[in-house]
Amino acid sequence: MTIIDVIIIFTFNKIDIKNTAYILPTFKVTTNDKQMKQFYSLLRSNMLRPLVMLTLIGSPFITFAQTPDLGAAKNFVLFTSNGAVLNTGTTHLTGDVGTQVGSNTGFGNVNGVMYAANGVTLLTMGDLQQAYTDIYNTTATGTLGLLLGNNTTVNEGVYTIPGNASLSQTLTLDAQGDSSAVFIFKVDGALATTSASQVALVNGAMACNVFWIAEGVVSMATNSVMKGSVIAHNTAINMSTGAQLEGRALSTGGAITVDGITARIPKGCGSAILTGPGTAPLGSIDCYALFSGDGPVANAGITTVTGDIGTNLGSTTGYDDLTVDGIIHLIPDPSTINAASDLTIAYNYLNGLPYDIELLYPAQFGNSLVLTPHTYLMNAAATFIDTVFLDAEGNPDAVFVIQMNGALVTGTYSKVMLINGTQAKNVFWKIDGAVDINDYSQFAGTIVSNGAISLKIGSVLDGRALTNVGALSTVASTVTVPSSSCIPPPLSVSWVDFSGKMVGQQALLQWKTTDEINNGFFTLSESNDGKTFQTATTINAAAGTNNSEQTYSFTDVTPSKYYRIAQTDNNGKTSYYRIVTLDIPQGDSEATFYPNPFTGSLTVTVNNASTTNTSQLSIYNVVGTQVMKADIIQKVTSITTELPAGIYYYRLTDSFGNIQSGKLVSTK
Repeated sequence: MTIIDVIIIFTFNKIDIKNTAYILPTFKVTTNDKQMKQFYSLLRSNMLRPLVMLTLIGSPFITFAQTPDLGAAKNFVLFTSNGAVLNTGTTHLTGDVGTQVGSNTGFGNVNGVMYAANGVTLLTMGDLQQAYTDIYNTTATGTLGLLLGNNTTVNEGVYTIPGNASLSQTLTLDAQGDSSAVFIFKVDGALATTSASQVALVNGAMACNVFWIAEGVVSMATNSVMKGSVIAHNTAINMSTGAQLEGRALSTGGAITVDGITARIPKGCGSAILTGPGTAPLGSIDCYALFSGDGPVANAGITTVTGDIGTNLGSTTGYDDLTVDGIIHLIPDPSTINAASDLTIAYNYLNGLPYDIELLYPAQFGNSLVLTPHTYLMNAAATFIDTVFLDAEGNPDAVFVIQMNGALVTGTYSKVMLINGTQAKNVFWKIDGAVDINDYSQFAGTIVSNGAISLKIGSVLDGRALTNVGALSTVASTVTVPSSSCIPPPLSVSWVDFSGKMVGQQALLQWKTTDEINNGFFTLSESNDGKTFQTATTINAAAGTNNSEQTYSFTDVTPSKYYRIAQTDNNGKTSYYRIVTLDIPQGDSEATFYPNPFTGSLTVTVNNASTTNTSQLSIYNVVGTQVMKADIIQKVTSITTELPAGIYYYRLTDSFGNIQSGKLVSTK
């Protein structure tokens, strides 16, 4: 019988018996069970109704399964009272791991605390034995066969399985809309899952309300999926490669062996909502994307930054206003002084936090490790390979702090992935050493370092790179401050297009916008070297507020190689869109380069000999760094190079400001 089999409605009546007042209950019973109907018929007929009521309240006949209390064992994803806990392969665990008698062997970084033979494990051993006893003594409401699953469904209840049980295909647990529904399975023998079998939860069923006890060995086969807390009574637990467990694997006396599995303690059923520590006090450093308290800040290549950039001791070089949406502090100023002070406060806060979990193998950091809102410690230099997942478990305000007592180096293409509500503004990395974010890595959170920071080619940082002491460098990187208060308001226009082309001997520039609000005018600037621009013209915005598409144009009778467009709103704020490059006929200034591809040497021929002694050749690598510079002093000039094999770009500038550019390939 389950709780939905019987509905009892109580009313109370006052009667007088021999001058004594009694309050007697009246019952209205709704049930589909014949025996229950007969039992409750007694309540309608005699003066023993109060006595029967008391008996009813204390009777186990109508009690229903409650969620068993695991005590201290609820914090463990793997635990045995007597035996070793062994791992091979790359295993991902969320929850504590421990043994009272034995050792924990072969584990990498675990998102939990490792315990062995201490006060915690002693308490857990006693609580686990009590939990097993409580579950064993529950009254069964049904019996299942030895072959579980096979795409069958069971509802809430306490089920006995009279022998060795085997799970194949899918066993579905249906809570019928009741998230408090409890499922208990008591196996009078071993419990084994077949490969790729699974326990599925539907209609509100939760893993935290599912419990299994087994009187024999528990074996979970390759790629099987188990839900619930599994207690092996004085026997071993074995989990094979690819097995997944949302629950716990607990033994009152037997070894636990796992091989490349994924397991996490279940959430819900009153479990704590993880919030992590408090967020770091950033103060005036909040709006800085890149900052050094003591050292230069430099860029190579095209780096895009949303946020301020600066240093309090040194200079800031290589950043372009066109690709920085924030303030570039070229030299120390009052803002950088305040930022340096507030950065020290933030570092001291992060460094002083007591850690919850120590990641014991910093050299193996990454490898698809999942972390939840806590303060983590790595007590040595860390190597970050592959991926780290930061899981807020649905709490968008949850904070993560990772303390590293050493340097951090990431592998190429490494990733920090934010899942289940995690926000980059709530992630902090305190690093006591140099930081190398390698090529094409994706990183998230605020880095607070006591050492140099390098963001290499193609790296993406959703956060901040801040160092108290050390140089900071970026190469063709993207950095975005994860704070809404520092992200500029929407532009006064939405850009549709900006283009240019040669029409005869003149340059035609055209641009389109939409959603113009508070727009004042456009400024078109020109340049022959792509670095120094001067105003070519200003054009007023279309009159009034207009949400439709607007088209503008300008014809330049003295064309330049590069054109830049900017917009200024009625409040005086200017924002840049982009640069276009025109293919201007070079005429007599045109030069040829051969051979291309080249090996070791390159010949440059200038068609107009009158421009010799005044032309300059610059060669750049693929990230925009100048790797070679030469003066062209003859009509035919041979140049010896030491350029490694790869793709390069050249720019040839003559005395009239004409620029020829193109691609070169070295095969050395």
